[in-house]
Amino acid sequence: MFSALVINKQDGRTVASIEQLDESQLPEGEVLVAVEYSSLNYKDGLAITGKGKIIKDFPMVPGVDLSGTVISSQDVRYKVGDKIVSTGWGVGENHWGGMSQLARLKADWLVPLPIGLSSKQTMMIGTAGFTAMLCVQALIDASINPDAGEVLVTGASGGVGSIAVTLLSKLGYRVVAVTGRLEQNKTLLEGLGASRVIDRSVLEEPSRPLEKQYWAGAVDTVGNHVLAKVAYSGEVEQ
Repeated sequence: MFSALVINKQDGRTVASIEQLDESQLPEGEVLVAVEYSSLNYKDGLAITGKGKIIKDFPMVPGVDLSGTVISSQDVRYKVGDKIVSTGWGVGENHWGGMSQLARLKADWLVPLPIGLSSKQTMMIGTAGFTAMLCVQALIDASINPDAGEVLVTGASGGVGSIAVTLLSKLGYRVVAVTGRLEQNKTLLEGLGASRVIDRSVLEEPSRPLEKQYWAGAVDTVGNHVLAKVAYSGEVEQ
């Protein structure tokens, strides 16, 4: 038996509780993992509270990422005792995820624990850090270098945003951080390396087609009207 956070639907309501489960209840997969850590993501919060249509099938164990140790494996790529990490692949949405003491996953969804990192450190970085890294790499691949101009980061005080601000500033970019809580987060974001911090409200105004391009690039974690404004953004001073 093992413990897991299980989400069920009862009378139209989302109910989350810690349950004792048997290994036989785990979904199919080639690799059984003793979970050591999982990070708490925004998507997990939506799933657990029922405020977002994240979960497709109930019951569901949330947790979109995890790190741990292989207990058993039917795939030659992984053997008992191997340290692994899993992010994405619908885990925690379509397939039971990391908020559990045990997880059974497909081998294709796993990667070996990176050299030099502990299981705890990988989940401190987590899906948010991985996503931020992909965003920054996309800017680099698009030949947007630090001399190109300011790079905007929306939702900058969140997981993806704050790590993106940190990575970009460390690489020499001039980062403009956008937050909906300017008074509370300005000092924090400047400490992470933002050269300017602006209030989200200035990006929620209606956008007009063919406005002057201002940002050299952007990492957007908000979407909706903010993304439209970023895509057509003229100069923003604050």
